[in-house]
Amino acid sequence: MNIGKVYLVGAGPGDPDLITRKGLRLLQRADVVIYDRLIPVSLLEETRPEAELIYVGKQPTRHRLSQEHINRLLVDRALSGYEVLRLKGGDPLVFGRGGEEALACRDFGIPFEIVPGVSSSYAVPAYAGIPLTHRHISSAFTVITGHEAPDKAESAINYEALAQLGGTLVILMGVKQLRAITRRIIDNGLDERTPAAIIEWGTVPRQLAYVGTVADIAEIAEDQKIRPPAITVIGEVVRLREEGLAWFDLLQTVEIEAQYELAAAR
Repeated sequence: MNIGKVYLVGAGPGDPDLITRKGLRLLQRADVVIYDRLIPVSLLEETRPEAELIYVGKQPTRHRLSQEHINRLLVDRALSGYEVLRLKGGDPLVFGRGGEEALACRDFGIPFEIVPGVSSSYAVPAYAGIPLTHRHISSAFTVITGHEAPDKAESAINYEALAQLGGTLVILMGVKQLRAITRRIIDNGLDERTPAAIIEWGTVPRQLAYVGTVADIAEIAEDQKIRPPAITVIGEVVRLREEGLAWFDLLQTVEIEAQYELAAAR
């Protein structure tokens, strides 16, 4: 039997409409779809009826399958001649272990293709009305993970450089470690009055966003019982949300009011 092929596809940050046209086309023809926890359920409705769907979602404290097992699934299905689509949240190469999965394919001589997706690192702030750059406010942005590999002896993140870099800082997967992360940034010189926001379930109807400062955003997250998935944004651009750019909040309010008026009319 001929060897199949693996497609590493980014599904986007949550809103199913944010998957790319190429990603959707490949999803609709795949033999096997191996998908993550935060994939929009409606995207799975795009698969062929005979396609094999395999859930391999990871939660912060519990993984359904190890990464090694996921790699073996990709390899085994492709060696059996199937067209395999690995559907990953956001972009497959932005803290998504897509590189590890691509290397596993390479090691077994399996052809693969990477289909970039819309990353939550910039899409979620955009849905919260926070542009990561603005020519009068921020000329750069930095993205870090708040969930580094547990086997690291120490963090690979240079917090001193982060505190002095300027621009906008985006923290992915950092809810659990947010208090420690913000404290380290402040201790290394960042003004504790710097605006900060935390956004939970970005780009989907249940999105919630809270604004504070780098000194109190962790406390706000705890008080509001924020849980993953959530993204933290630190920088002066956060102020723009409060200046009328929270378009998604307004859209949600209009839709809710329209639904209420329709129900009342009935």
